[in-house]
Amino acid sequence: MTDQPTARRPGGRTARVRADVHQAVEELARTKPLSELTLAQVAERSGVHLGTLYRRWKTLDGLLLDVVDEHLSAPMPDTGTLREDLERYARRAAEDVAGPVGKMLLHTLVAIRLGGDDDGTDKLPPALRKRFADLRAVLDRATARGETAPTVQEVFEIVLAPLYASLLFGTEPSGPKAVGPLVDRLMHLTGTT
Repeated sequence: MTDQPTARRPGGRTARVRADVHQAVEELARTKPLSELTLAQVAERSGVHLGTLYRRWKTLDGLLLDVVDEHLSAPMPDTGTLREDLERYARRAAEDVAGPVGKMLLHTLVAIRLGGDDDGTDKLPPALRKRFADLRAVLDRATARGETAPTVQEVFEIVLAPLYASLLFGTEPSGPKAVGPLVDRLMHLTGTT
């Protein structure tokens, strides 16, 4: 027997399990409607025991929420101009909505909103709340630089809502290619610089 310490795996087993489960969810979401997805299918695809999924995430909605939260948690850069910051923010949102996580995001948001009696944002996934805080920071930075900035509500109604509506109803504008015209419209309608 040796006295050498055992090497610790970076991230450990928990991180590996989470990554495997997330990958399985994303793969399954590409091939079947979310309404047909089950924790048992995720367990089979990921190679993670079903009991582990129930212990860690409790429900399919809890698991989907974790996958969405992971995708939404990347920080927003500061480009130095309102227009570029808004375009990057909206492009990231458009990529999220148009990608495999988009349907999971809508599914979990609907489940959260229908399952609660609260009208505020406190029940939103932490990363989505962070995204709203990031947007506020983008707008506050622009104001501090002397730029005229729209409100969070105006950004949501003019830029983000059409992106979500395109996913729900298959309408245009959709995806990242829609971002430039939507930001142009926002800036025109709100008189921002």
